[in-house]
Order: sequence, then structure tokens, then C-alpha cells
Amino acid sequence: MLRLEDLAELAARHASDLTASVAAFDLAGRRFSDAVGPQLMGVVNLSSDSWYRESVCLSAEAAVRRGHVLAAQGAAIIDVGAESSLAHAARVDETAQTSRLLPVVTELARAGLIVSVETYHPTVTRACLEAGARVLNLTGTDRSPEMFRQVADHDAAVIICHVQGATVRDVGDLDLGADPTAALIDSFSRQIDLALAHRVRRIWIDPGLGFYYRNLQDSAVRIRHQMNVFLNSFRLRQLGWPICHALPHAFECFEDEVRSAEPFFAVLAALGKTSLFRTHEVPRVRAVLETLRRF
Repeated sequence: MLRLEDLAELAARHASDLTASVAAFDLAGRRFSDAVGPQLMGVVNLSSDSWYRESVCLSAEAAVRRGHVLAAQGAAIIDVGAESSLAHAARVDETAQTSRLLPVVTELARAGLIVSVETYHPTVTRACLEAGARVLNLTGTDRSPEMFRQVADHDAAVIICHVQGATVRDVGDLDLGADPTAALIDSFSRQIDLALAHRVRRIWIDPGLGFYYRNLQDSAVRIRHQMNVFLNSFRLRQLGWPICHALPHAFECFEDEVRSAEPFFAVLAALGKTSLFRTHEVPRVRAVLETLRRF
């Protein structure tokens, strides 16, 4: 059971990280900073393999419609992906990803929305940035220098996800050491340095909660790990960049109330000083964050 005493001990042990400042920046006319407060990234999935059924759109028209709904509900960024990260999901090659993504990215960008594209393919990245995407949600490390250059060339932003493998689809077991933060700091330091060397100036870092790792299939292990990462995320602020978190679902605990899972985890992520919340449940999470702000 999580206790107030646990939070107090964690805060005292890493007090300097609690007050560490992170970069603020403007993107497409919108300010992202601690002063503005946490913001939301709404999810549009173009893969029928995606687990969260409410976010799946099987046509470009449906995806564009959902993007507008998410923006109206309070999402600052609309994140669009064409391949599920689940282990059993079908692979979607670069040509097919580009074909699915471009009509959606083009229409949403034309409407003035800030669009993020989740991919690990350089050709998909280039095509989507040229179509108006302003954020790369990078779910791989294999060819990150090339994609960092593309982000810089288009004056865009990047979300650097922690992935123990070449891509999110090529992972095995996650290192479940007692303190995952040290490994995250080491990994992010290298990727941040690489991004800065390629002139990227807008960065979020995403610890990657990793429901797709093989040794996180046991729900008790996975949820404990995710809660630990959420609450320790403020320690990553020493790297100087804001934190993005994708909120998990924990079906095993929430069962019929599974759509309440992301709002619950949003509380833990907020305590860990998350800046950008990637969620399928924008209005629910928005209400939770608004309530926390009133405290």
C-alpha cells in the first residue's frame, strides 16, 4: 500500500531534484512550461491491433474526427500512430505507415492542431514532418541520429522514449533493478546529447513504462514497476528537460472500470512532476489534473 510516509521519504531523499528547473519552449504558438502547467496528448490509433478500443480509428475520416474531438476536450497535442507496440501486433512497414498517417496528419495540421507522429522509421518521420507534424514520438534508438536531424530541419520537437532495444518492437526483458532511475538517467543523457548535437531544441523524455516487455506480463510486477517509475520521475528533471508519460491501463485491477485506470495513474504521474500526459482518456485525465491544481 502506498503511504504518505513513503512519499515524504522519497521527496526528502532527492530534495534537489524536486526544485530542478526544466526547459520551457514554444511550439506552433503554444507555450510548454512549468508556469503553464501539465498538458495533455490525446491518442489516435490507426492500427486495429491497438488494445485501447476507444482510440482505434479504421479510416482517415474517423481519425481526423477523433483528433478534433480530443483537441476540443483539452488535448494540446494529438499523437497519431499506425503500428501497435503490443508484442502480438502485426508489423506495419514504412510504406503502409506513411500511407495511413499522411491523410490524417495533413488534415489535422491544416486545421491548426499540433500533431505528433509515433514511429521509429526515418522515412515515415520525414514524410509526416513535411506534411505538417510538429512532434516526433520516437519509439526506437536504432536510427535516432537521422531522425533527430529531420526534427531539427523542420524546427519540430521530439519525445525521446526509453527503449531497451533497437525499437519498441524489438525488446526482450526490462532491467527491473531496485532503482530504475539511474539507468534512465544514463540512457537519456546519451540520447539528449545526441539530439542536441543535431540541433534539436525541443525535447520531452518518456521513461517508457513498458507493458510490451516480456518480463512485465505479470500484472503485479508491471504495476509495481510503473508506480515506482511514476513517483520517481521528478528525479529525471536533473537532465533539464520536461517529462512525458504514457498512462497505462491495469486491466487486472480495474476490470469493468478500466477506463478509470489512466486517471488514477495520472495522479501518480503528476506527483512525479510529469509535464505531458499521453492518454486515451483526455476529458477524464483533464478533470483529475484540474482537481489536483486546486489543492
